Amino acid sequence: MSVLNSKIKPFATQAFKDGKFIEVTEKDVLGKWAVFFFYPADFTFVCPTELGDVADHYAELQKLGVEVYSVSTDTHFVHKAWHDTSDTIAKIKYTMLGDPTWQISQNFDCLREGQGLADRATFIVDPEGVIQAMEITAEGVGRNAEDLLRKIKAAQYVASHPGEVCPAKWQEGEKTLAPSLDLVGKI
Repeated sequence: MSVLNSKIKPFATQAFKDGKFIEVTEKDVLGKWAVFFFYPADFTFVCPTELGDVADHYAELQKLGVEVYSVSTDTHFVHKAWHDTSDTIAKIKYTMLGDPTWQISQNFDCLREGQGLADRATFIVDPEGVIQAMEITAEGVGRNAEDLLRKIKAAQYVASHPGEVCPAKWQEGEKTLAPSLDLVGKI
């Protein structure tokens, strides 16, 4: 069963952010838009390219009122060690959640059965804690932060404009659609 349109489940975990260890719960996520950016493991190959790409776009995400939470089943200690040894990961200013108990990965239904690793998965969560979009890719397929930004802008637009929807490849400022009987078969 898909977690799309469901409210995020309770969790509590240790995280690494701004050179410190902090505790994060689902309550910390509520009240603003959030991205949960799951990846299989620290000290790997595709993962740092994705996390670095999100780090490069973090200021723009924050301007949109979005907080980012990267998540792997590694501990917060491993996140710090990776942050201290990788130039790419050192750019990260967002929160890196540890999920060694697999609670968060299971809550988002992206834990690889029998492996103890999270899938390469992205979830956009609205301020009420409801999952508005999700993407899961195969191990070797990296994600693109620019497309993530586009999806967030579309989700925020739809949330603030009831009765309108964003068509394929929609970019901020472009026309939207207002679904109605008059549009059936006309697009």
